[in-house]
Amino acid sequence: MADASASMTPVTISLIGFTLLAGFYLTTLSLRWTLVSVTVTAVLVTQLLLKLRRRDALTERRVCVLVLGDIGRSPRMQYHALSLSKHGYSVTFVGFSGTKPHQDVIGDERITIIPITEVKGLQVGPRMVSYVTKVILQSLQLLLVLLKTDVQSHILMQNPPGLPSIVVTWLVCGLRGTRFIIDWHNYGYTIMALSHGPDHPIVRLAQWYEQLFGRFSSHNLCVTNAMKEDLQNNWNIEATTLYDKPPAIFKETSVDLKHQLFMRLAKTIPQFQVCGERPGGETERTAFTGRDPSDLSVTLTSGRPALLISSTSWTEDEDFSILLKALEDYEGFVKAGASLPSLVCVITGKGPQKDHYRKLIDTLSFEHVKICTPWLEAEDYPVLLGSADLGVCLHKSSSGLDLPMKVVDMFGCCLPVCAIHFYCLHELVKHEENGLIFKDSEELSEQLKSLLWDFPGCEDEGKLGQFRRNLRASGGQRWDQNWDQNVLPLLTAP
Repeated sequence: MADASASMTPVTISLIGFTLLAGFYLTTLSLRWTLVSVTVTAVLVTQLLLKLRRRDALTERRVCVLVLGDIGRSPRMQYHALSLSKHGYSVTFVGFSGTKPHQDVIGDERITIIPITEVKGLQVGPRMVSYVTKVILQSLQLLLVLLKTDVQSHILMQNPPGLPSIVVTWLVCGLRGTRFIIDWHNYGYTIMALSHGPDHPIVRLAQWYEQLFGRFSSHNLCVTNAMKEDLQNNWNIEATTLYDKPPAIFKETSVDLKHQLFMRLAKTIPQFQVCGERPGGETERTAFTGRDPSDLSVTLTSGRPALLISSTSWTEDEDFSILLKALEDYEGFVKAGASLPSLVCVITGKGPQKDHYRKLIDTLSFEHVKICTPWLEAEDYPVLLGSADLGVCLHKSSSGLDLPMKVVDMFGCCLPVCAIHFYCLHELVKHEENGLIFKDSEELSEQLKSLLWDFPGCEDEGKLGQFRRNLRASGGQRWDQNWDQNVLPLLTAP
């Protein structure tokens, strides 16, 4: 039905255009032809709207989830799609194809992924011309994709990126009688300001655009109470706070699963190998674990290094030079005789500044600190988080109003975190309760020193162990319950 309707839509639009052109010419001849032209145009427009709004018995059980970004790197939107499916909705998931989504999304029969490509503007001439042509072409592509789908009860769209998806989605929703929900993860204009500065004309235009068209949605979600207040006070937009919560896949990892993961990673990542021992030998050992050949039991080795993990999109709102300087200080502590373990630091993720930081990492010469920057499959990432000893977060919100999902995932695995300070971080990280907050590399290096002192014994007696016990005791709400409380009522509201 969708394909038939979609194929008729360009024909109808063409007829409208032809009628308008013919009418313009014929109006110069007589008033009668003017009336005929207006009447035919009105009939065709009515026919087009009826086709676009044609609903059936299943319309109210269909939802489109839209992100103008890589679906595989949009975990919150993947969780939305899975939650919708669990409640019996048929989900059309529109976004860029790139990174492989989680297997639960790929294998769900109720979720249909419609990949779109990121359009590039003209590659010649001024940057502004390239940017404008990109926006125009992306708008046309998105418009056609959304019009080709069956009529949906709702479109749930991530912002940012919202240019041009907010106005295109609003137009489609208006034409098709679909309700429009924006999930505000941040403000797009504040991210642009990191590159161009807050006073750049394109940043001011983006701010005006978000503020104006953001008001046209039926409902709004946001990620913090601070953002909810900001939307209300400054833009007169009412939103429901939907905190990021970890799904059930984020949990502490058993020793056996740790060993299995470390064995796989050791095949390609030297930092997980036993020093001086090649993987695939007779003994089944990694830098952290070993299997006893007599009874096949797996244990954590007593002299193992501590496993430090950080995940990132390698963007300008995360300054990894802070972590590299802290690790340099940590190396100095160990060399000076401090009772500290060697350290394996795993930094996962993809993004534009990854090559820049990898070159910096290659210049470092550490004896007691090893750094690797792998990209993990979606299924391996939660297992690694649940295997780590400490997490580090360098996310500094461009708006000061969003929270790092990576910390949410770490807490789901009961993994204590050291996180860099920004305005609303206290809504997630409780200093000296589930982690520590730092402001610079010096504070971070001292925190690493205090948390890892006498490792691995500190896992039971020290702050590190206490933070982990606090996380276990707090439990906390998971994504499914949180979504059911805050989003499901919006879908059933009139």
